[in-house]
Amino acid sequence: MSRVGRILLVDDDEALRMAVSQGLTLRGFDVATFDNGPAALKAVSRDFEGVVVSDVRMPGMDGLALFERVQAIDPDIPMLLITGHGDVAMAVAALQDGVYDFVSKPFPMERLAAALSRALEKRSLVLDNRRLEAAAQGAGGAFVLGDTPVMQRLRATIAQLAETEVDVLIQGETGVGKGLVAQALHRGGSRRNRAMITINCAALPEAVFETELFGAASGAANLRPSIGRIERADRGVLFLDEIDGLSPAMQAKLLNLVEEREIWPVGAAEPRHLDLRIIAASKVDLAEAVRAGAFRADLYYRLNVVTLVVPPLRERREDVPSLFGYFLAEASARLRRPTPRLTAVVRDHLLGHDWPGNVRELVHYAERVALGLPSAVLVEDVGRGVAEGLAERMARYEAMVIRETLTACEGDARIAMALLQTPRKTFYDKLRRHGIEIDRYRPKPAS
Repeated sequence: MSRVGRILLVDDDEALRMAVSQGLTLRGFDVATFDNGPAALKAVSRDFEGVVVSDVRMPGMDGLALFERVQAIDPDIPMLLITGHGDVAMAVAALQDGVYDFVSKPFPMERLAAALSRALEKRSLVLDNRRLEAAAQGAGGAFVLGDTPVMQRLRATIAQLAETEVDVLIQGETGVGKGLVAQALHRGGSRRNRAMITINCAALPEAVFETELFGAASGAANLRPSIGRIERADRGVLFLDEIDGLSPAMQAKLLNLVEEREIWPVGAAEPRHLDLRIIAASKVDLAEAVRAGAFRADLYYRLNVVTLVVPPLRERREDVPSLFGYFLAEASARLRRPTPRLTAVVRDHLLGHDWPGNVRELVHYAERVALGLPSAVLVEDVGRGVAEGLAERMARYEAMVIRETLTACEGDARIAMALLQTPRKTFYDKLRRHGIEIDRYRPKPAS
């Protein structure tokens, strides 16, 4: 979510400007230099991801006038002033007006670098909060969120399939949002005004499987006449969730439904024909389950007209911020609380966590943040029985920084090593230790 920010350095003194620029560049900052304020303003916008550093005393537009112009563009852009000894009182007054910080000549480069790092972090949080708010506002009605290429392709495929009548098999790990994909298929299709009946196959006791799903006819022994849950989906959509949880006997009883679109209520003398679209979901690869003898091949091949695979969050980390923003706004509205601002602790957790529980885990985390629970990250870790020590937390943070840097420089190892100020051997040792594949961050060659 955070990224390498830019420093706009404005000073009419060429020697000082070049010296400060060189010192900051050696410390990993991306610096652009200007000898006057109007020229620097052309590089400033509301989306500017950096910090403005300006000398106070310059001909024409001085540092304070430049600050007012920057504030008019975006009051949340941090600005640092470089002052002479006699300007300290003026700089302190400027702090009260919103200037982020100031340094007095002569200043140690470490002092300026430290102030800029803090200012970049502040700017990054401001922009991240804006992106989260935009994601929450723009996601209304979007059931499959994410801007990564794999999610864009998935949405396009869903849009193509929604208007068709073909059966669809959705595969993905627990919590990835298979139910959301089913809802998107339903709401985008011609049956959108009819019911979608969801059946959690793994939660059905075998003893009541037939009567619960198929219903009972009049005269059935010891049973009251009833309409089964499958029949309630007539002319609509039947969503068979966790179909991999069915026993072989239960799979056999579903085969006729999938193949012929008919059911035999318990005690019925003839079948009932239904008009259904069937969507099934599985947390395991059903083809592998067939090979292992855990799932009927004939049922699998009848369900597998089209298969959609929903990737886990760890394979699309870039989608976590927008998903979190949407879920946080949704949870805050449901809990009747103001949507909290993103903090550095929450952001670092979003970027550094592997999300083994996928979207479901992210939803629950957003709810805890919306509730303002203290130490939300630690509460989550203890709840999973993984209370991390200092070494583990530092390793997780280090991996997060490396991933952010590789994203920013598009997998260019040379640039990444320079930004991280890390020798080649150490850099590649850390990639191996954290299981980071650098090729994933490089642009794909044009086909």
